[in-house]
Amino acid sequence: LEYIHSKMDPSLAGELVSLKTKEDRTIFFDFLQLEVGRIKGKKPKFNLYTVPGQVYYASSRKVILNGVDGIVFVADSQKHRMDGNIETLLDLENNLREDGHSLDSFPWVIQYNKRDLPDVDTVENLQKRLNYFNVPYYEAVGIKGVGVFDTLKAIINKVIANVQTQL
Repeated sequence: LEYIHSKMDPSLAGELVSLKTKEDRTIFFDFLQLEVGRIKGKKPKFNLYTVPGQVYYASSRKVILNGVDGIVFVADSQKHRMDGNIETLLDLENNLREDGHSLDSFPWVIQYNKRDLPDVDTVENLQKRLNYFNVPYYEAVGIKGVGVFDTLKAIINKVIANVQTQL
């Protein structure tokens, strides 16, 4: 979200709000509001949140997930993070089910982040282990902005398409 905020027209993006721990890790969320112009006469606003994937933050994720219209699942591409990715993805599915949704029918995309680091898994293996529903995926280097806007555009398009089917 920091990269997105830094590149957005200030008239379209609200203030970036972050709550961090003493260790400078996001404890609850980052929040950014975006406007994307008009769609069929409507002026949608997107509220973007980040939540940490660690199990310790499961209750925070549950609160943030309540009422969301779309999700970007950011997977850490490093091989040693696969178990954590799977655990967080299963937690996501469980939380969605509690709200009457499921990943097989919910608007979401995957971002395979940290592609610039050593010892990253192959995209083929990441796909096999994490992309059970064959949703769109994007390779990324978040801190450099690589793949960030492609991911953002994809989830905005999926959310808009889903909302239009409900109107």
